[in-house]
Amino acid sequence: MAPPTGAPRPTTARRPRRHDPGRRDRLIDAALTVIAERGVSGTTHREIARVADVPLGSMTYHFASLEEVLAEAFTRHAESTARVFDERLGAARDRAEAAEAVIGLISDHLLGSQHDLVLSVELYVAAARNPALRAVTQAWMARSRQALERHFDAVTARELDALIEGLVLHSALSTDPMTPGQIRHAVERFLR
Repeated sequence: MAPPTGAPRPTTARRPRRHDPGRRDRLIDAALTVIAERGVSGTTHREIARVADVPLGSMTYHFASLEEVLAEAFTRHAESTARVFDERLGAARDRAEAAEAVIGLISDHLLGSQHDLVLSVELYVAAARNPALRAVTQAWMARSRQALERHFDAVTARELDALIEGLVLHSALSTDPMTPGQIRHAVERFLR
């Protein structure tokens, strides 16, 4: 039965709207967490929203597709790694220090974090399957080479970049990974 005319209508308590200007960034960070824990194939809008502790609708509000979220997340990961390359190689004063920086980048940074290593491998696999993600890997390679070209010619920088990737993948995926000493020997031998 409807309340009489003029009688106050019962109100439904509405939750105050949450001002959350960092939500999109949190969703991208949550996507990186989900990718590292479940792989690209286990990454869903629902899982990202759960990890970010936001309503599921936030995903479609901020991103047109899951592919867009993946591209944003992988771009953030690649830019973070490229920044470390820039910093370490920028601090090197000569070719010998640059070689030491490369050895440290491989042994300490690229192989130092299981989370980051898994993200890198997931990006490689996803980019092999999805040409749209190759733009992310291409930009990452270009930035890495640019950092290396501070100390090495363009051809050497490209080859050294490939060696770095190969050493990281071999060490990460092997049941008998290379030691830091073996990584040092490979880089120094290449740069002779």
